[in-house]
Amino acid sequence: QVQLVESGGGLAQAGDSLRLSCKVDGRIFSGSAMGWFRQPTGEKREFVAALSWRAGSTVYADSVKGRFTISRDNAKNTVDLQMNSLKPEDTAVYYCAVTGRLCAGYRCSLASLYDYWGQGTQVTVSS
Repeated sequence: QVQLVESGGGLAQAGDSLRLSCKVDGRIFSGSAMGWFRQPTGEKREFVAALSWRAGSTVYADSVKGRFTISRDNAKNTVDLQMNSLKPEDTAVYYCAVTGRLCAGYRCSLASLYDYWGQGTQVTVSS
């Protein structure tokens, strides 16, 4: 069974930093793109950031641009999300996802593109 396991969530205050990590099954780590999405309580899942390995590009939601950074660690088979200058509106369950399909730019932000999903990790930011 293919697995993606997120870690690093927790409680933070506004202005703090957190780093999320997603351990990716080695069988799919070479996938075309990796993404982070989030779902605030009672709201729809929304795109946060994506890294297109084959295109060599990253894309971010406007709400996190300049504050969040997505990266991958080939040695550890992880895709990480560094979150700086956290805001209360960043509070959500964060999910990592992987797809073997090609994408670049905006296309990588589409949740429907992703084949594999983690179970999520809660991030709560207080004011």
